[in-house]
Amino acid sequence: MLRKYQSNRTTKTLIQRIFPALLLALCLAASPFAAVQAYAATSAQSHIDAVLLIDVSNSMKTSDKNKVASEAMKMFIDMLSTQGDKVGIVAYTDKVQREKALLEINSETDKKDLKDFIDGLDRGAYTDIAVGVEEAVKVLQNGSDPNHEPIIVMLADGNNDFNKSTGRTQSESDKELNAAVEVAKKNGYPIYTIGLNADGKLNKQKLADLSTETGGKAFSTDSADDLPQILSEIFASHLKLKVVPVQSITANGDYQDVTVNVPNGSVLEANISIMSSQPVTAKLTDPSGNAVAIPSKDVVLSKSSTYSLIKLLSPQEGDWKLQVKGVPKDKIDINLVFNYDLELKIDALPSATYKKGDKIDITSHLFSNGTQVTLSNLYQDMKAVLLATDIDTGDVQEIELDNSGDVFKGTFEVKESHDYELKVRAEESSFYRESAPVKISAKAGGAATTSPSTGTGKEEPLKEASSNTLYYIIGGILLVLAAAAAWYVLNKKSARGFVGQLVIEVKDGNTGEKTYPQYKKLAGFRGKFTLHQLLQLAPELKESESIIFTPAKNDRLLLRSGEGITVERSGRAADASRGLELKSGDRVSVSLHTVDKTIYLEYLV
Repeated sequence: MLRKYQSNRTTKTLIQRIFPALLLALCLAASPFAAVQAYAATSAQSHIDAVLLIDVSNSMKTSDKNKVASEAMKMFIDMLSTQGDKVGIVAYTDKVQREKALLEINSETDKKDLKDFIDGLDRGAYTDIAVGVEEAVKVLQNGSDPNHEPIIVMLADGNNDFNKSTGRTQSESDKELNAAVEVAKKNGYPIYTIGLNADGKLNKQKLADLSTETGGKAFSTDSADDLPQILSEIFASHLKLKVVPVQSITANGDYQDVTVNVPNGSVLEANISIMSSQPVTAKLTDPSGNAVAIPSKDVVLSKSSTYSLIKLLSPQEGDWKLQVKGVPKDKIDINLVFNYDLELKIDALPSATYKKGDKIDITSHLFSNGTQVTLSNLYQDMKAVLLATDIDTGDVQEIELDNSGDVFKGTFEVKESHDYELKVRAEESSFYRESAPVKISAKAGGAATTSPSTGTGKEEPLKEASSNTLYYIIGGILLVLAAAAAWYVLNKKSARGFVGQLVIEVKDGNTGEKTYPQYKKLAGFRGKFTLHQLLQLAPELKESESIIFTPAKNDRLLLRSGEGITVERSGRAADASRGLELKSGDRVSVSLHTVDKTIYLEYLV
């Protein structure tokens, strides 16, 4: 189901942008730390933006005869929530074979769209890793939400294999790959690599370097059967979760009992993956002893030829009984991954500057949906440590924190007149969390900044600016914000944002083949954008640069075309040189004559 956009989205965006800053300015009058706390409280928990990068060269027929890779990718999609996560797909050989821009997942229908796309992927000759990585990075650049956690998951089975007729060289590929990696590093796009080593020729080091340089992790396996487990680990690792092995059983043809423990009430989702090469059926009983239908209102079931995924939504705390029946002698692996709505923050310190010998009381709390968690048992079930890094020497001191109440607490002693970074890590069997780092300085005249956090620490005198200076600063901030708001209202026509999305299909005039629909959300653009940008800046489609879109009144879209471009609506040529207005549901086609391709566009609000 396509998500509908409200007509007041632009106004809503203005409020979202200005209100936190206004709140920050008002809180400054009371306390600098209160301001930090208020600003932090406006921040929402991040979702995930994932690009699945798949090598579809012919060599994969040998490495993955049963297409387990496709099943593993589909299981990764099924593990995501239906609350705004995004997934894009890039299938490559020595060129981009197929591509799907980031699609926001708001329903099971959205997941099916992505999985159907994976099922429709075809093989091709040759391999060029640089082509795939470069395109995956572009997909994130063009569609990733700055408030989401980006990730690239790359599945490859070997080295590059160039088409000699193109004259492509290894050095050219390496240069492009290095450039793409630099962009990924700059933008914080970790690349998780999975190497399939079926023929023993996998270049493990190259894939490991890709992961190391971008902050991801590298995996390799000799068997495609390991891929579902690896994808589960990547999903868990990126979201600071842990894969909990529940049980491995050998089916006997009857129902066998498996206990699934939901440890606390902060679990948003429990993903129970059942991996088997043969059909499996399951029954479920909640902690109260009541039978729960699979699927039902709060239980989602996803199945394929190699796995079943049971997703419990906001599950009741306690022991759930899962009964599994499989084909006799078939091995069934069962894993559990919880998804938590929990953040960990170090409470604000009274100062950022100290001296050698000072002892600093450290306290840290868990937060759920922006609210501090006060459940003592949640803290007591976890182990927490303070990681104190001496920035000057690189030494890391690990200090165990007390967890006897509804807080993690301990003391850090400044050993030297150095700069330090403080971070709290808390973990239990199914997940871990790390706080944002806080920097302090013990150097004479040194100054350091603390990251946004909440709470209080040991009270010590603060070196504050005079009250008059502080009020002048506050007044200046408020005036600037008021002027910015007024400017926005007066100039909103020229800076008007976009709503809705464009559904794009590309038809090849030579073969008659048409790509799967790609859904391009427009909210990230301001002022204007070109069709070429929506087509991921593909060089062969450069002609589409002359198709320009600008926002129009009443949530409409204005299309202007350059000379020599044919635009049709309802099968008839339309004059788009002066602007063609599109309302929700309108469809047009754009013919690119230099490459004999037709772009079909549908505007949806």
